[in-house]
Order: sequence, then structure tokens, then C-alpha cells
Amino acid sequence: MATGARFWWARRSLRHRLTAAAALVIAAGLASAAVLLVVWLHVSLIHGLDTTALQRAEVVAADADAAQAGTEIPATDHGDVAVQIVDRDGTVIASSGNLRGRPRAFSFPASRSSTPHAHTVHDIPVGENGAWRAVGVPAGSARHPLTVYVAVPTEGIDQGLARLTAGLAAGTPAVVALLTAVVWKLTGHALRPVEAMRAQTAEITTSDLSRRLDVPPTADALARLARTLNDLLARLDTATRRQRRFIADAAHELRSPLSALHTRLDVAARHARSQEAQALAASLLRDSERLTRLVDDLLQLARLDDQPRIRTRPVDLDEIVFTEVREARRRTPLPIDQHAVGAARVQGDADALARVVRNLLDNAVRYARSRVTVSLHAQDGIARLVVADDGPGIPDADRERVFERFTRLDEARSRDTGGSGLGLAIVHDVVKAHHGRTLIEDNHHGARLVVLLPAREP
Repeated sequence: MATGARFWWARRSLRHRLTAAAALVIAAGLASAAVLLVVWLHVSLIHGLDTTALQRAEVVAADADAAQAGTEIPATDHGDVAVQIVDRDGTVIASSGNLRGRPRAFSFPASRSSTPHAHTVHDIPVGENGAWRAVGVPAGSARHPLTVYVAVPTEGIDQGLARLTAGLAAGTPAVVALLTAVVWKLTGHALRPVEAMRAQTAEITTSDLSRRLDVPPTADALARLARTLNDLLARLDTATRRQRRFIADAAHELRSPLSALHTRLDVAARHARSQEAQALAASLLRDSERLTRLVDDLLQLARLDDQPRIRTRPVDLDEIVFTEVREARRRTPLPIDQHAVGAARVQGDADALARVVRNLLDNAVRYARSRVTVSLHAQDGIARLVVADDGPGIPDADRERVFERFTRLDEARSRDTGGSGLGLAIVHDVVKAHHGRTLIEDNHHGARLVVLLPAREP
């Protein structure tokens, strides 16, 4: 139960939490105030009854010497007041009309102090035998001591407090609900700048760290938080730009020596005098080609990160597919089926989209066993490009991970195939920059990579 409560609380929004906490505080405060009010009123009213009983007792005590046995004490305007005058033997000398002929109703002794202490008594044979507040004061002379007892009923106070308690019990939840609604509205108004700041922060990506948050025109903690976050974004922007510039510069500087190395290895492979030298030169040539592709991929990613807003214009995607398929056929003996390629026009960067198709074809050719299939069609405003192979396929658990940078799958999709782990990452980033999606669908015996791009009307 406790775990479930913590899980529920953890899933609540800040506004829900603040409102719930405020409701609990309001409910606790109102309940405490109601209890204190009832207790204070009870004490105050009982004190008033005690004062009334004492004043009546003092009046009766002043005339107690004149009282005769069986005398009825005149009634007062204080309601059902019960009065008895008792001698030292406990015999009732006089009483109020409501206790006429009744035996002694009070057993506690008279108080000798200046402020007699009142007692709560029951079983007085008057009315419904409820609770009474009674005092006893000494009277008479030293030779004939008497005790005057006066009791006042608490029934009216009990009924009034009962009605007040019922009213508070009924009204407190309504007041709590009303104040909770007010707190909900005020909390929403107070958290509106926080929500605006959160929305702005959510729109900032690693590709565009130059954006800043709007600083509220106040001098409170929220404004200080916005300025602190802007300072953090500025530092992140500087560090990210420095890192991207380093990667781009390093990749650019590596291109020339790699090109020269590749040329020399190609010459060495062609003019090798022994089979061992020829095999070594061919192996080194493959490594240099792989290193060249890695440098090109790093440079492409650096450009994508540094310039996410690519140049766009109407592009015939089917022409790009046909061109890249022709180039891929020169690099592999595997058949590439393009019969399902139809017309599709999109808005985008032709060079970047050509890199997408090239990387998809290279990935499919690298792992295909016997054939590669390419299809393209436009429907309902979406251009759907599919490149499928009959290789080992991609497990369901890895279908999101393959689009991350430097990701290589185990077994057949390994480093030995020559992949750098950046091809599909480039595909994902370029397609995302074109407001499209990249996904992997089920394909029996192989991988089926799908690119969805907004289509343009022909």
C-alpha cells in the first residue's frame, strides 16, 4: 500500500502536488480551528453556568437563616435551576419547587474558598436526568451550619454545541473544496511562467543550442533560474561548437593524407612482385577505404550537427534512387531490384538525400546474401522509400539502437564487414532534418529499412 501511494505521488505533476499539499494543510487547519472553537465555547459557556450557579447560591445563602423546614425557595428567571438547603445532618431544610419532597440530591461538601469549585453531577430527579453544574456554599451560623446547593442544567449548552459541531462537520469539507479550487487556480497562474520555461527548454536541441529562455520581468527566484539556465546553455553551446569544429577540421585534414595513402596502396597492389605482397597491399587498401569512409562520415555528421537547417528545393527522389542504384551495381555483383521504384517528389537537399539512399544501399549490400530490393512510391502526402536485403536481419531489440552513432550489432553485423557504425546514424539525422522518419519493419529473412518523407505535389 505504501509503495503504491509513493508511486501515485511520484506520477503527479507539480501543480497536483502543491494543490494536494495545500488541501491537506487547509483541511488540517480548519479541523484544528473547528476543534479549538468547540472546546473554547464549551469552556466559556460552562464557566458562565458556574458563575450563574454561584451567584444564585450566594443569594439563597444570604436568606438561608430564615428558611423553615419544607420551605420552597422561589423560582428565578434562570430556567430549571435546582436548589437545596441542607443542615449538618443532611436533612433537606428547603428546596426549589422542582425538588420539593425529594431527598438530598448533592453529596459533595461545601467549598470554603472564596471561589467555590463547581461540580458536574448527574441523577438529579429533574427533567431527563442530564448533566448539571452544581456549587455548594456554606450558610447559617456556627451553631446551625447549613449548606446551600445550586445546580444549573447543561442541556442547552450540549445541544447548542452539538448543532455547531454538526454544522462545522458539514461546512468544513465545502470550505476545503472551495479553498482547494482557489489554490488550484492560483497555483496554475503561479506555475504558468514555469510551464512556459519548460516548453522553451523542450524545444532546444543539441543541434540548436544558440536559443535562450525568456527571462521573466521580475526579480524573483524564477528570473534568477532563467538567467542561470541561459548561462548554462551558453557554455554548452560554446563547448559543443568547439567540439564540432575540431571534428570537422580533423576529418578535413585527414582527407588529403588518406587519399595519398590510398593511391600509393593501389599502385603497390597493382605492381606487387609476390602474392604475399599483393595480398598485403590489397588488405591495406581495404583498410584505407574503410578509414576514408569513416572520415567522410564524421565530416558529414559534423556538418549536420553544425548546420541543421539544410538547403531545400523540389527534388525528384526517384531520379536519385536510380542514380545511386547504378553506382551501387558497379560496386557489387549482387542483383539490385528497382522495378518497384515509382515517381516521388520531395522538398529537400539533393546531395543529402543522395547520401541517405547511398548509405541504405551500402548497408543492404554489405549484409545481403543474394539480392537487394528497392521500392519507392508516394501516397497520401508521404514518400515511402524501402531498401530490403535477405541477410541476417536486425533483431527487434536493436531496431532503435542501430540508428545511434558507432553502433554495430554482434554476429553477422560486425566490424569485419567494414562498416563504421555511422551510416544509419547519418540516414537518421538527414531524414529528421527533412521532417521525416526512419524505421525498420518486419522482413522474413533479412532487414527492411523504411524512410518516410513529406511528399511534394508534382
